[in-house]
Amino acid sequence: MSASIAPASALVTELADLLIEKSWSVTTAESCTGGLVAAALTDIAGSSAWFNQGVVSYANRAKVELLGVDNALLVQYGAVSQEVVEAMAAGALARANANVAVAVSGIAGPSGGSLDKPVGTVWIGWAVRQTSSELSVTSMLNLFTGDRSIIREAALVEALRGTIQRVRSA
Repeated sequence: MSASIAPASALVTELADLLIEKSWSVTTAESCTGGLVAAALTDIAGSSAWFNQGVVSYANRAKVELLGVDNALLVQYGAVSQEVVEAMAAGALARANANVAVAVSGIAGPSGGSLDKPVGTVWIGWAVRQTSSELSVTSMLNLFTGDRSIIREAALVEALRGTIQRVRSA
């Protein structure tokens, strides 16, 4: 068991308790994590009570078709951007019967980075349904270091921490 799996497990338990307490559910939209967040959430027996669905939208076309991300955002800002990850989170929430969505898009490496967006650049976005017609959408830029596995696991942990924070404060 790697060092970050145990913290992720504890974070999932904490999030599950919060979601159950509020009678809420969560949905995910993932790119560079390839479903790690959804997998961590569904590792707990009974997660169907609070986990709605997960979308792995690795390709830009999937972001457009499955999450409703405007292709113009992808062209202008790139898949690894605040604008796109926020659109992913909002799109996931719009397509799911959930109260909170978490989205992840980044460059896990070992290649694919650039001067502007080096390997380890990961945007995490959240959408929280305030009312039936009002959403709160926020995001956070992370610059992780390490190999692909470490970057993806760090993104998982930060996605869970941020989701807990947003559920707790809603």
